[in-house]
Amino acid sequence: MTAREEILAAVRGALRDADRAEAPVPRGYRETVAADVVDLFAERVVDYRAALTRCTTAELPAAIRSALGATRKVLVPAGFPVEVDGSSPPETTAGLAGFDAVVTTAALGIATTGTIVLDHGPGQGRRALSLVPDVHVCVLRADRIVPGVPQAVAALDPGRPQTWISGPSATSDIELTRVEGVHGPRSLHVIVVTE
Repeated sequence: MTAREEILAAVRGALRDADRAEAPVPRGYRETVAADVVDLFAERVVDYRAALTRCTTAELPAAIRSALGATRKVLVPAGFPVEVDGSSPPETTAGLAGFDAVVTTAALGIATTGTIVLDHGPGQGRRALSLVPDVHVCVLRADRIVPGVPQAVAALDPGRPQTWISGPSATSDIELTRVEGVHGPRSLHVIVVTE
């Protein structure tokens, strides 16, 4: 018997025994819920060096303008819920290079990790939109913030593409020095809409 065959036989044996297990593996961690998921989410977003603004629906247009600051060329994907001064995304990824910022919505946010998740539905556009421009302003409704990763996975459609974003793009691969904007936007601004 080859080493490969031995390993596969061991895996098959373990799986056969697992089918007979009487008690399920405890998953109590899935039930843990923070007292205020919005506050925890906000704290974690800021920990990742992203900017955070909380506003109402009425205040959203002004909050977006403020988050965009001096950016001149802004991408706004189809289905974005409010009027924003910007352009529709170009057909090609190469065409994205001329834009300073993108404004998107998010499918949900994860409180324990400060992560926003895009499933590329209305108001989010294709994945490249959130990676090429230097500034990403992301609008998230407070009622779309879930406590943890298990709840996020349960709420998302596994058949849709997903982009999980925790803070602005950064790496410490080069001489252990943090460098931002290497693999995506240098600046991430999350706007949480509370009502």
